[in-house]
Amino acid sequence: MTGRLLLTFNAGSSTVKIGIFQLSGAGPQRIGKAVVDFSDRPLMLHLKEGPTRFELPLKGDAGDNLSDLMGEVLRELGAHFDLDSVIAAGHRIVHGGDLFTGPAELTSQTLEQIRSLNELAPLHQPQALRLIRAVKHLHPKLFQTSSFDTTFHSTQDDLVRRFAIPRAWHERGIKRYGFHGLSYQYVTRELATKAPDIAKGKVIIAHLGSGASLCAIDDGQSLDTSMGFSTLDGIPMATRPGALDPGVLMHFLGPLGRSLKEVEDMLYHHCGLLGVSGLSGDTRELMEDGGEHARQAVDLFTLRIAGEIGRLATTLGGVDGLIFTAGVGENQPKIRAQIADRLLWLGVELDGRANERSASKISTPASRIAVHVIPTDEEQMIAEEAMSLLDAEDDRNHRTATQGASHGA
Repeated sequence: MTGRLLLTFNAGSSTVKIGIFQLSGAGPQRIGKAVVDFSDRPLMLHLKEGPTRFELPLKGDAGDNLSDLMGEVLRELGAHFDLDSVIAAGHRIVHGGDLFTGPAELTSQTLEQIRSLNELAPLHQPQALRLIRAVKHLHPKLFQTSSFDTTFHSTQDDLVRRFAIPRAWHERGIKRYGFHGLSYQYVTRELATKAPDIAKGKVIIAHLGSGASLCAIDDGQSLDTSMGFSTLDGIPMATRPGALDPGVLMHFLGPLGRSLKEVEDMLYHHCGLLGVSGLSGDTRELMEDGGEHARQAVDLFTLRIAGEIGRLATTLGGVDGLIFTAGVGENQPKIRAQIADRLLWLGVELDGRANERSASKISTPASRIAVHVIPTDEEQMIAEEAMSLLDAEDDRNHRTATQGASHGA
């Protein structure tokens, strides 16, 4: 494979997704994808090149310094792609706080700004920084960029972003930020091509994966979202609780004598669907099990999602479209059906057959709200934002060279 290539790195709390894109006048075109799951023993590189899939064992580990592991990963990728043609790398950063309202080149200044936000995303932010350091160590001169999950929500009104806490704390950054912005940005754009009339109206997107949230969008702009200050907030997730009475945390830290570290570990890894079911955080396994606790976990999941849709509808002042995306949203008809059943009062009516085959549109003609299933692609957004920054850098360099030549003349 020849031509200029771009890599994207999407760091989760326990995985790294890598996209391989070829750059052309039509924009970045994905030619491969890879995943390293740090929970694998031994570590494996899961690689897809066109229709072919590979499972490649890795010798490295996911220690604090990822340079050796990423060096091994890039060597394996180099057997399938011409990595000498890579001219840029784009990274997903979960938290941009109020410091970033769009993608940014990774410089010493922006890296320090990203690092200053570590406390706001303690699982995701340090992981992304480790990746950036590893890539920089391996390729010191490579152009690197950052794309933020929070920037899509910067259009939200100050009132929506506020907690009812003393104003001084709001000014110090204790506010609602919202996440999954790259996914919402991509799906909003896809909706504009598939159903432009709906995209111009009031839309709720349900990003339902192991991490899950919802977003209220009016004419393409984010007005409200279920996640707030952290990725723990909103609806229940695979292992995270969603909205939780602060008194519960005070009870754990006070009378129950749990440490902050113990409570943090519980909230991120032992709550949500896993906590309620005692079995799994995977809705597929819970639906297959069918036991009382498994059913209750799924019922709680769909109840809270439907309730959040009602709240977001209030922010919007109505709903024209409901969009399902991400792993659960795109692939699990029974979950979508359960949510829709709870929204009959809102006028949601699914076409059973369309829903079963996960068609692009799954609502009936009589439904007052159009319901769609649109696959998301965060890596595509990272690649496009990286390419836009790369093009801007090339333009600056070209102007500088032209000006230098004219002065020399």
